[in-house]
Amino acid sequence: MELKTKYHGVLNYEEKDVIIFKNGIPGFDNLEKFILVPAEENSLFAILQSIEDIDIGLVVTSPFNIIKDYEFDLDDSKVCELNIENKKDVLVVNTVTVNSKLENITINLKAPIVINTNDKIGEQLILDNVDYPIKYPLFKGET
Repeated sequence: MELKTKYHGVLNYEEKDVIIFKNGIPGFDNLEKFILVPAEENSLFAILQSIEDIDIGLVVTSPFNIIKDYEFDLDDSKVCELNIENKKDVLVVNTVTVNSKLENITINLKAPIVINTNDKIGEQLILDNVDYPIKYPLFKGET
């Protein structure tokens, strides 16, 4: 299938690529169907693109590229809700706030997006961990 997006051009995907966010994503609660596509400009980034609203595409990246020891616990109910049977089927990404000034680009470490890559189910979590800020400078992190 072909999706003509507002900001990221034409994206090709198949039905098996669609990730379902049953609860939506905070700020986009009415949107449930997204695809994750690599960003053409930089392989560290991807676009979490709504297939229901072509104007909505979130830039995301792996937090492990920024902070090696980034971690959080998923409680049993969340593991069950996301149907996670094996940790190798879990993808964690975080939203990136893009800015024309490199030093102002940030990653939201407080709210990881957890995706079951096997069943294509996702959810954005809000962590209680005070060490993880909403706006962590992307290019000042540990590498």
